[in-house]
Amino acid sequence: MIRMKTRFTALAALLVLAAGILRAEEDARPVVGVSRVAVEKIRDAALPTFHIVGDSTVRSGGAGAGLWGWGERITPFFDTNQINVVNHAIGGRSARTFFTEGRWQEVVDAVKPGDFVIIQFGHNDGGRIGDPANKHRADGPGAGDETVEDTLADGSKELVHTFGWYLAKFADDAKAKNATVILCSPIPHKQRWENGRDFASVAGWDAEVAKAHGALYFDLTMVITDAYKKIGREKADAFFADKGTHTTDLGAQFNAACVIAGLKSLPGDPLEKFFSQKGKIVES
Repeated sequence: MIRMKTRFTALAALLVLAAGILRAEEDARPVVGVSRVAVEKIRDAALPTFHIVGDSTVRSGGAGAGLWGWGERITPFFDTNQINVVNHAIGGRSARTFFTEGRWQEVVDAVKPGDFVIIQFGHNDGGRIGDPANKHRADGPGAGDETVEDTLADGSKELVHTFGWYLAKFADDAKAKNATVILCSPIPHKQRWENGRDFASVAGWDAEVAKAHGALYFDLTMVITDAYKKIGREKADAFFADKGTHTTDLGAQFNAACVIAGLKSLPGDPLEKFFSQKGKIVES
């Protein structure tokens, strides 16, 4: 785990995430209530489990508006006689709030040797720490040990770490349980994939943490971006269910296939023997 060394105390020193993460005014998506999200159970404890961790772009649950995340459509790509697939993602969470709400600890408690844990955050991690509009989701930029104190709605204080600190914590905890950890950058926005790239900073921090903490990494943002470029804007636009963040059912299926392609690109293709026939035909 990255150790704390410094603390910013002045308001002027509050951390603002760099380009690639949404600003507060763009990050107005609601925090999904716990009661609306079913807890997925491990079907067969004798099998390894593919644990999925992330936000609403990974698990939207339909939300009554046709919004779906790739984690909800990835199971058919796996042979469930050989591996369990459990989606722990929940909408509106950042790496910070997934940790502070105790959700990460629940994942750690479920992980056993031989499991895999894939983690995607970034959509809710941006904005100014201390800004109520962010619902206290924002974390700091980078992968260092910088911290800043945030005053919560009830007056209590929270020491906020960098985005990379939380990812490093996740990686270290899962590796301590002898699981394989996979970090991936977020799915791109509807408006940001065609020219340049989305989530450049987040992808860099993911890669930095993976290298320093023995995790695997692939750039899902660019895997999907390249796939969108192949099919063209008209078809890609139809995959989005809202103004530019969440996907339709078909979009989620398309992105799930891109995740499989990214997994296949990892050194040694560690999940190769767990793919179903549908997963095997996906090209890396």
